[in-house]
Amino acid sequence: MVLLLQSACLLPAVMVICFSFTGDAVRYDPNWSSLDARPLPTWYDEAKIGIFVHWGVFSVPSFGEFSEWFWYHWKSEIRTDVIQFMLENYPPSFEYADFASDFRAEFFDPDAWADIFKSSGARYVVFTSKHHEGFCNWPSKVSWNWNSMDVGPHRDLVGELAAAVKKRSIHWGLYHSLYEWYNPLYLLDKANGFKTQDFVAMKTLPELMDLVLTYKPELIWSDGDWEADDTYWNATQFLAWLYNDSPVKDQVVTNDRWGKNCECKHGGYFNCNDRYTPTTPPDHKWEKCQTIDTKSWGYRRKMRLIEVMDLPSIVKDMVNVVSMGGNYLLNIGPTSTGMIAPVFEERLKGLGDWLDINGEAIYASSVWKVQTENTTVDLSYTSKNTTVYAVIFGWPSNQIVRLNTPKTSAATKVTLLDYPGTPLKWAPLTQAGGLVVLMPTMPASPANAWTLKLEGVV
Repeated sequence: MVLLLQSACLLPAVMVICFSFTGDAVRYDPNWSSLDARPLPTWYDEAKIGIFVHWGVFSVPSFGEFSEWFWYHWKSEIRTDVIQFMLENYPPSFEYADFASDFRAEFFDPDAWADIFKSSGARYVVFTSKHHEGFCNWPSKVSWNWNSMDVGPHRDLVGELAAAVKKRSIHWGLYHSLYEWYNPLYLLDKANGFKTQDFVAMKTLPELMDLVLTYKPELIWSDGDWEADDTYWNATQFLAWLYNDSPVKDQVVTNDRWGKNCECKHGGYFNCNDRYTPTTPPDHKWEKCQTIDTKSWGYRRKMRLIEVMDLPSIVKDMVNVVSMGGNYLLNIGPTSTGMIAPVFEERLKGLGDWLDINGEAIYASSVWKVQTENTTVDLSYTSKNTTVYAVIFGWPSNQIVRLNTPKTSAATKVTLLDYPGTPLKWAPLTQAGGLVVLMPTMPASPANAWTLKLEGVV
């Protein structure tokens, strides 16, 4: 298979990706020192909040912790609970591929999904184009009869959702697994110690390029990289094309999962690991991906309310991430029918309601000199230009909030974002710094979080 994009060519002989060299724009070479020097497009850091969507054939059995790994748990880990589930519910001849015909997405309404995402306050969406099972949620030409057009929904799920999301001015991103558990080409490359690259040339790269050229994602969330290094995946060659010549070259953002040697080292921003939670601000842009269902990324039919993050936990986690300079990517797993569970919708709506009032402290904010304090209440700081924001978690019992770090001046003004127009009374804590703030009488907040806006402090 040969993909020709004009001019100078790289990659294996089986597949040739060609690059055009025109104009005086900055060009990036296919090596990490050059690629890592590319400035991160500003929209990503300003966005702060994204929604992650895990959806695929695994949404049919929707069973067990990490339900998106069902096939692997069944055939490789031989997990007892999965084996028993299959014995009790399916005939002995049943294969994983047979689940695909039941992945019908009959209630999938991309506009309804996009409205939910919009109401959450999220500024970007990352949708699963293909997970490790290899099933493609778009009509991939190199995944015959294992894609959403040939079997199951008989729809282009990626294309439909892309159109709906972009129509609402939300940035569009795609998750893509580099590897596939049981693809024969991949297993042969693996057996050869990754000295051959037939799977990369005939499957991974054609699909990545098809996704970019067809759906123009502004973010590529790569995964499934941990068994081979970046040279096997031809990651640097692909990223050089993406940054130099693709239709999204100026705005596209990528993560760090491009080979087992890349995590937390190379890429546009760092995921490092699932639910990554640093205790001090990293020196590189980063993102925490977090599941609302604490047991799984994909949908689980046995999910219990006690296993679902409540709204105060989500808001506190998100604010702490932003205070450390990170982005927050909050995951949901829809059902195989195409429905977003009401509990997920309720959490996303609650997050959006909080951001409608307090988003000034979140979007396009920066890391302040101190990120957290634990005084009269837990709190996290963010900043924007010369303004400091203190997000407090829990209402003080005596209406008094103490802030140890800000240094006040004659120009200091304190307001509450949920109590606009009225400055709050405050007093210096000590001559060295800090202040105490008298909070107004307020109704309870579903998120149990409020934001103090501090002007004229350092």
